[in-house]
Amino acid sequence: MFENLFKLRGELSSQQKIVFGILGFIIFIALWALSAELLATNGISEADYGNNAAAVEDTRYIKNDTIKVATVKTIPPDDTTGIAEKVTTYRIKEIIDSDSLKGEDLDKLMAMSNDELKKYGLVQTKTYQKLPQPFSIITAIPVLLGKYDLIGNTWKSVYVNILSYIVALLIALPLGFILGLIPLFRGLFGQLFDAFRFIPLAAVTYIFILWFGIETQMKVAFLAFGILVYLIPVVVQRIDEVKDVYLKTVFTLGANTWDTIKTVYIPSVVSRLSDDIRVLTAISWTYITVAEMVNNTGGLGGMIFKFRRQSNIEYAFVVLIIIIIIGILQDYVLRLLDRWLFPYKYVERGHK
Repeated sequence: MFENLFKLRGELSSQQKIVFGILGFIIFIALWALSAELLATNGISEADYGNNAAAVEDTRYIKNDTIKVATVKTIPPDDTTGIAEKVTTYRIKEIIDSDSLKGEDLDKLMAMSNDELKKYGLVQTKTYQKLPQPFSIITAIPVLLGKYDLIGNTWKSVYVNILSYIVALLIALPLGFILGLIPLFRGLFGQLFDAFRFIPLAAVTYIFILWFGIETQMKVAFLAFGILVYLIPVVVQRIDEVKDVYLKTVFTLGANTWDTIKTVYIPSVVSRLSDDIRVLTAISWTYITVAEMVNNTGGLGGMIFKFRRQSNIEYAFVVLIIIIIIGILQDYVLRLLDRWLFPYKYVERGHK
């Protein structure tokens, strides 16, 4: 039984796949939590006064690399006049011009006990700026749903991605067939399209802005380009892989050029290309942040860019996990579609 677990190219049973899948997920979460604790740092933040109506003077707290010295007057909840606040920001380790905490820097603040810090409206906290805890990811979801319209932004990104897939396929398939079937065009442009794969996509964002503006059409064109520069050479490769026995058979039956393309090349290439398309469409998700940070009007990529600038790492992680889930669902749907369109592929592979 255990020997099969280490057999080269061995097969796991359905029950083993489920058990090991759950076990692997648990191990991953445990390693994640442990890594977050190891990377956590001690910090100082503003004390939580809740709805206390008493006046809190000279509140000071650390945020990122600054010390904010604020004079805040807290008023009763039933008072509608508002809260008056005056804030002055200093760099850490810079002398604070104040009677209290005068000359204190971050190191001295960190050496204080919580009781001492509370006198100044401060409290010691553990921060997870490098890697959030898994539980904080869960607690961040309601905030994103309510405050940041997570569902609406998800739909925007899905719409842009689906549109980019369609545009890429409509361009890449005919171009790939022309390059793969006609020697003249392959000689003229084959190497050129192969070279396009080495273009750093993030570096050409400005070009697409010049051509298409900063609205949705630019984002769709950018993501579609990222797919088709890889897809066109793959189409050509799949055409080269068509077996000669099929070509000789239709030639013997008297098929002309168009009949050969229609009955041999298109079915053979498209059936095998479906697996390549399923893999390559994931490219658009890898560049979603680059596309949506331009004229950030929403979308998952735009949210990641926003949270990265705000150092809200737990929110960014939630969005990344959502993108992964969408990718898994997308892959599953494309697999089902592939089984429906090309069932004979799975018969040849021994699948039911």
